[in-house]
Amino acid sequence: MIASPAHRLPLPRATGLAALLALGMALSGCAEMGDGVASAFADPAKYDLWDCKQLEGERKNLATRAEQLRNLMAKAQTGVAGPVVSELAYRNEYLAVRGQARLADEVWQRNKCHASAPAAAAPATASAPPANPKEAPPPSRSGSAVY
Repeated sequence: MIASPAHRLPLPRATGLAALLALGMALSGCAEMGDGVASAFADPAKYDLWDCKQLEGERKNLATRAEQLRNLMAKAQTGVAGPVVSELAYRNEYLAVRGQARLADEVWQRNKCHASAPAAAAPATASAPPANPKEAPPPSRSGSAVY
């Protein structure tokens, strides 16, 4: 005998509320993960053989990516299901980037690296057009153009 939908027992509201509460607690537990868990997402030997120049670039890239992910997570928090979207979409990558950055910083300090000086600006006079237009080179023509 097939039971009709009218004979099904609806879930009590208390059970549904308890399930939502448990889900919220589980997600809030993810938000409290510390650096110990973040390092679990990164390979501890990844940067061991890197030199200071490579580490400097990687540290800048990791800092930029972490900032991007923080901004994306903050933007996701403003939506209706923001905390859930933020946790599901960005949290794991954010933890991985934080763990990699921490490991790169450790190798940076262990190797006693120092930040390099910023590159000097190129002189502006090198790209200035010639003062006399008669001295300007003639425009180049494409060899495949039809005249």
